[in-house]
Amino acid sequence: MKVELIDTLGSDLTVVNAARVSFNKHHVTLEKNDERLIAYLAKHGHWTPFGHPQLQFRIIAPVFVARQLVKHQVGLVWNEVSRRYVEELPTFFSPEQWRERALDKKQGSGKGSIDIDPRELAKVYNQITDLYTYLLRKGVAPEQARIVLPQSMYTEWYWTGSLYAFARVCNLRLGEDAQEETQLIAKSISALCDEIFPISWKYLIGPPHREEKETSVK
Repeated sequence: MKVELIDTLGSDLTVVNAARVSFNKHHVTLEKNDERLIAYLAKHGHWTPFGHPQLQFRIIAPVFVARQLVKHQVGLVWNEVSRRYVEELPTFFSPEQWRERALDKKQGSGKGSIDIDPRELAKVYNQITDLYTYLLRKGVAPEQARIVLPQSMYTEWYWTGSLYAFARVCNLRLGEDAQEETQLIAKSISALCDEIFPISWKYLIGPPHREEKETSVK
């Protein structure tokens, strides 16, 4: 799985100026009291200033992860590889370990792991690839041939949205009850957002979901 930062718009200063424009104020550089303003905005749910900075990611992950993340739509735009047009051989995700089923709830994983022979999964993937290739070779339309491809197939998409929208994604998908593979994508997004918008991200993401570090404004 891979998360690549393609482009960004704005900075922590963008958040500050979007908020201060109400008072016809504009800062050229971040000042010491600007962090207090950002903290106040985040604490009291004044989200619109955080809607102005934008980020664009290119993400590669299995279909089952993508289908969880695409549910987040407010403030976000999603464009994905389409198997209606693409005929390249697919690649598949293989877990390092198989987690046991949780017994106390309908979804999620237990604490233990199950020993599964990796050759069994490899065998299935080879059969799927052979069948998919056979269908295409026989002239079946790609949009129909794709029905044999599993949720473990890797897909790729561009995901663009506001800083606040990605904060909502990460606050939910970094939770303990989120699927582990989805958490990995959220962690990568969170680390990149923290790098570009360190002050805003400090206050948008709750303490359980981020590594504490000192952030100072010069």
